[in-house]
Amino acid sequence: MRTATLTTGEKLPIGKILCIGRNYVEHIKELGNEAPAAPVIFMKPASSVIGHGEEVVIPAYSDNCHHEAELALLVGKSSKNISEEEALSCLAGYGVAIDLTLRDVQDELKQKGLPWDIAKGFDTACPLSEFVPAGKVADPQDLVITMRVNGELRQNCSTALMIHTSAKIISHLSEIFRLEPGDIILTGTPAGVSRVAAGDLLCAEIGGVGKIAVRVKN
Repeated sequence: MRTATLTTGEKLPIGKILCIGRNYVEHIKELGNEAPAAPVIFMKPASSVIGHGEEVVIPAYSDNCHHEAELALLVGKSSKNISEEEALSCLAGYGVAIDLTLRDVQDELKQKGLPWDIAKGFDTACPLSEFVPAGKVADPQDLVITMRVNGELRQNCSTALMIHTSAKIISHLSEIFRLEPGDIILTGTPAGVSRVAAGDLLCAEIGGVGKIAVRVKN
């Protein structure tokens, strides 16, 4: 069973991994997508999670895997229909995730109007850091996300530029799903996504939250 680990040592079994797409304007533009009126939601299985220092395995059915660095939210309290004003109170912690995406597979399936789960939910598709306790983060909309590949800066953006804030995302999701302890929410990626290849070292970091570094298997 995959677990989410707080820096205090507490562990929670991972439940649902709820992900938000198209949540930064510049990222929407770089992929040529339309800006959504409501959060775009997809899911990853818990089996896609790997930790710091582990290896990413790109499936043989893809030749174009992209990195997407994101702020991750860890739910600590069961919540349903929670208001935006109260939403952050249900969190146990904040972490860093890399949403690995098989862009070629995703694009092909989108063109056919088909679900793209296999482009987002493959084994090792969700590198995930430890979580800092929620009380340690004063404002989740005042954080800087960076992504480096082999030391080269690829993504560098403030969470202030999210279209839908963390609180709004939590509230919206809770209208659809009961949020339960151990659920993880990925809040979307900023611009700068790009292809990764065998041997690459990926390092995503959020100041005051943590970092996750993984290597793509040769």
